[in-house]
Amino acid sequence: METVNLFFSCDDNYIPFLGVALTSLKENRDPSQRYCIRILNTGLNPAYREKLEQSFSEPAFSLQFCNISAQVSDYARQLHTRDYFSQSTYYRLFIPDMFPELDKALYLDSDLAVLGNIAELYDTELGDNLVGAVPDGAVAAIGPFRAYVEKRLQVKADHYFNAGILLMNLKAMREFQFQQVFLELLDAVTFQVAQDQDYLNVICRDRAVYLGPEWNAMPNGAPVAEPKLIHYNLDSKPWHSDHVHYDQYFWDYAARSPFRQEVRQIRAGYSQADTAKSAAETVNLIALATRQAEDDQENRAIHAQIARVVHP
Repeated sequence: METVNLFFSCDDNYIPFLGVALTSLKENRDPSQRYCIRILNTGLNPAYREKLEQSFSEPAFSLQFCNISAQVSDYARQLHTRDYFSQSTYYRLFIPDMFPELDKALYLDSDLAVLGNIAELYDTELGDNLVGAVPDGAVAAIGPFRAYVEKRLQVKADHYFNAGILLMNLKAMREFQFQQVFLELLDAVTFQVAQDQDYLNVICRDRAVYLGPEWNAMPNGAPVAEPKLIHYNLDSKPWHSDHVHYDQYFWDYAARSPFRQEVRQIRAGYSQADTAKSAAETVNLIALATRQAEDDQENRAIHAQIARVVHP
């Protein structure tokens, strides 16, 4: 039986939520199958790392901590960020070249709860496509985002995928020279709205398998009757606000997580000022998307660069 190769990227700020994600992942696994979890990082608190290893690691559910500081140091200045993003959001883009021994992998964000056996998703056939992903429910639901991805990225809004759950055909990505194409596009064009997710959509536009919404149900997207994975994206985070859709799943797994105390403290310490700041960031992001969608001159220049780099 094939090992399920999983990747997360994380810094110390997100370790408590990674603990919740791993709790849900492990509780819903197929015990007869092997899961190998690699956590990409550029340095973690040793106490956090030890806690994760003691809580989760076992022969059929192994954890590996991959410090990739050296691999990304050459590109660190190019990896632009904004608001709550950290450079760790880009780490997934380096997986194909950093792990040449693997032909396939599933990347997961840390702000999620897994309700089904993730091996079912991993077993999806990709053919010669580069990735498998779920169309982004938030983009589909918010008009300015739809306009942005269609006018600036030239991606159909209903085909614009969320990169927080990303099934990667690593062999095909290496043959395509994905990392080289990404770095060249990064040097030529700056995407500010969804950053690494925008680059992925532009590069993989014609080589993506679209997965069912049950594998990336979002509180701010269309309701999913029987979700298999909940992704608490944007500012829809139960550790920030009450009454977030699907929050019962998060708190259920958080109660059995080794980081339950830390998660509760984070929720208790999240103030009204923090909530207002997060809401303002979302409003500003929508405004940014609106402005960039309407900038026809800049959009034409970006389309020319995409054609030169990605679709020569």
